[in-house]
Amino acid sequence: MSLEKYKDKRDFEKTPEPGEKPQKAAGKDQLLFVIHKHFASHLHFDLRLELDGVLKSWAIPKGPTINPKEKKLAVMVEDHPLEYIDFEGVIPDGNYGAGQVYVWDSGTYHALDTLNAKDSSEKLRDGLEKGHLTFILEGKILKGEYALIRLKKASPKDWLLIKKNDSFAKDTDITQVKAPGEIKKKLQ
Repeated sequence: MSLEKYKDKRDFEKTPEPGEKPQKAAGKDQLLFVIHKHFASHLHFDLRLELDGVLKSWAIPKGPTINPKEKKLAVMVEDHPLEYIDFEGVIPDGNYGAGQVYVWDSGTYHALDTLNAKDSSEKLRDGLEKGHLTFILEGKILKGEYALIRLKKASPKDWLLIKKNDSFAKDTDITQVKAPGEIKKKLQ
């Protein structure tokens, strides 16, 4: 996958974001995900799923959910490098995405009915092309089955993030949970 759009939007001499070195996952059997809490011009959350050596990324304006009755808009944005999985910091004013970025949740994930990275990647690649991904998140905050579904009568970038009704589903606003970095910052 190409990181050209990512690189075109950033001046790496002015932003602390990870640079231009795409990585390949070296023989590991788990795919990674991260959700960033991003205080840009508007607070939003960014869901990033490892696939094919990059992080496929969606901005979720109102944040993720653990309530199956809620469907959250998820706008697909440019791929990010794998190094972004651990990125936290301040993107300086005047740069694309300026504002504070925290790791809100992270962990591993896999496609439904698969457990290893190879089989998951195949299914996820197919789902991405078809506009319907179903996956299991194993994070600290988000757990269980989710789906990303591309909206047919909207921009091809517009998807819905939906929590499936499983044992991790609750009628709770999960976006009120603070990122670990936010908590540390308040204590300082």
